[in-house]
Amino acid sequence: MFDVIIAGCGPTGAMLAAELRLHDVRVLVLEKEPEPGSFVRVVSLHIRSIELMAMRGLLDRILERGRQRPVGGIFAAIPKPAPEGLDSAHTYLLGIPQPVINHLLEERAIELGAQVRTGCAVAGFEQDDEGVTVELADGEQLRSRYLVGCDGARSTVRKLLGVGFPGEPSRNDTLMGEMEVGVPQEEIAAKAAGIYETNKRFSLVPFGEGVYRVVVPAAEVSDRAEPPVLEDFEQQLRAIAGTDFGVHSPRWLSRFGDATRLAERYRVGRVLLAGDAAHIHPPAGGQGLNLGVQDAVNLGWKLAAQIRGWAPEILLDTYQTERHPVAEDVLDNTRAQVELQSTEPGPQAVRRLLTELMAFDEVNRYLIEKITAIDIRYDFGASPDLLGRRLRDIDLKQGPLYDQLHRGRGLLLDRTERLTVEGWSDRVDLIADTTAALDVPAILLRPDGHVAWIGEHQQDLNDHLCRWFGKPAN
Repeated sequence: MFDVIIAGCGPTGAMLAAELRLHDVRVLVLEKEPEPGSFVRVVSLHIRSIELMAMRGLLDRILERGRQRPVGGIFAAIPKPAPEGLDSAHTYLLGIPQPVINHLLEERAIELGAQVRTGCAVAGFEQDDEGVTVELADGEQLRSRYLVGCDGARSTVRKLLGVGFPGEPSRNDTLMGEMEVGVPQEEIAAKAAGIYETNKRFSLVPFGEGVYRVVVPAAEVSDRAEPPVLEDFEQQLRAIAGTDFGVHSPRWLSRFGDATRLAERYRVGRVLLAGDAAHIHPPAGGQGLNLGVQDAVNLGWKLAAQIRGWAPEILLDTYQTERHPVAEDVLDNTRAQVELQSTEPGPQAVRRLLTELMAFDEVNRYLIEKITAIDIRYDFGASPDLLGRRLRDIDLKQGPLYDQLHRGRGLLLDRTERLTVEGWSDRVDLIADTTAALDVPAILLRPDGHVAWIGEHQQDLNDHLCRWFGKPAN
């Protein structure tokens, strides 16, 4: 009997498993693929995801394997530098191969005690008042209190659950791959740069000696399960650039579309959805992996609280009420970015206008904060503005704030030195620090780093501790 079975061991599933293990939840992760894929796409961790890695003590090992780059130029690939003074201690993007981040997050989950079984596909499940019976493709049955589908865009869990996945099918496919070329680098650079001026879905980027990462629009929309072949790249390169650059010896080839869909519900009884199982969208702005990891951190402590028995009645439901609108916003901004990348005259005119508008700091800042998810404010109340937002990493007498969140617990940061978390000390830590760089007397942070309360009165604090962390222990 497990507490939680997670279908899918991608970044979302692995991160969720690690979050649950911080609270001693018995976790089994089922990954249908027997071996890691050979697809080596480089993804970018955005500011908010980097902050979450710092909160869990993962950032140092991830930094060792990634490459930092500036935040600017990520909205619709409009080349504007990031504004100064972004509200974070981590104002950069971190490029990292997806298999590497997958491995690091899975490794962390296993270190914390999660069980991972590969080559195990979920074929069916039934839920009742006490739990979920999960049937694997080989007929084996497993029992768990909860099941979470982190099994991607074609989620078996979502389909079996009968949750609608409305949206738009893919209208444009893009081919991506790594391959060798047969012409000099200077010729490629000159040709590709000119095309990229008007076609943002076309690029040839050096990726090692003689090897290039090639991105080119596909001739037609096809099933993503059908991988492209080298001839598809040659044909499209000739059609767009007038030459195929002598491409040969591909390392890997793939295609992706711009389908946009959002699950109608994130939870049905004891079964939940997260990551691409709950939402898919075009890769514009590189938000997909980040959105899934952030889902996992939002869900993990809430599901653990439910299992540990101290969750307030509606706590688990706040997973959908908080994260569903965030996904809606990501779907909308990626729709907008796709339109801005069109080569048609109308979208190109809008793109030129927006490029001019982004010269204004307020516009540029707004879009960067949106894409990197540091603008998110959950609805915890009308004021003050900090309520519901995540708090940046600030310096404390004990060290950086995020270092105090490694255990995935709540945190009361008290500048008055008069408040207490007695009764909740098994769930919430207390730091009394009159020197903390805050302009409020005290704040209560949830395990995901969002501000749940601001004030200075003990009774008001107690009410909010009950709201987020349940009744006090006897």
